[in-house]
Amino acid sequence: MKLNDRGLLVVISGPSGVGKGTVRKALFSMPKNNLVYSVSMTTRTKRPGEVDGKDYYFVTKEEFIARKKAGKFLETAEFVGNLYGTPLDKVNEQLDLGNEVVLEIEVDGAQQVKKKVPDCVMIFIVPPGKQALYDRLKRRGTESEEVIAERIAKANREFKLAHRYDYIVVNDDVANAADRIMAIIRAEHAKTDRSIHKYMELIEEN
Repeated sequence: MKLNDRGLLVVISGPSGVGKGTVRKALFSMPKNNLVYSVSMTTRTKRPGEVDGKDYYFVTKEEFIARKKAGKFLETAEFVGNLYGTPLDKVNEQLDLGNEVVLEIEVDGAQQVKKKVPDCVMIFIVPPGKQALYDRLKRRGTESEEVIAERIAKANREFKLAHRYDYIVVNDDVANAADRIMAIIRAEHAKTDRSIHKYMELIEEN
């Protein structure tokens, strides 16, 4: 029996290179889950093979800015001249259906979400050590040593923001990290402040 019908907004965040995307994919591959990945909106041009509404919601810069002014995003960011954001209406639509909506975003975006949705579940993914983080960034093979050093320095600053999150999950093993996140989601549904109203209704009916 579910004591709360609305889904949870789950924010998976952490510095670049900690394996957020890999952990999220492992989480979604787990059986019997009702997880929904939040599709972002962007002003960048659609790439070959991309599907509107699946990979991104593609809009013009004017439409994006109008939506932002109207407060229709959970969070926004700019990268290489393109705008990105998480549509608030799409997230609420899935939450009302009872689905858990998962956002995989950078640390700055996570702080924006927390301000708008205080009861979201904030999960901070960290590596087992700084060397592990360096090794992961190095294995990508797409960045110079200088860029990697910049990412490590940025990560060191972001690690100090861990106290703003509800949970810290060490990505020492992808499957284990996904298991821990699923356990967190189940525990959050059982929290008194999320379930007490439905429970009291059931008690009063009997």
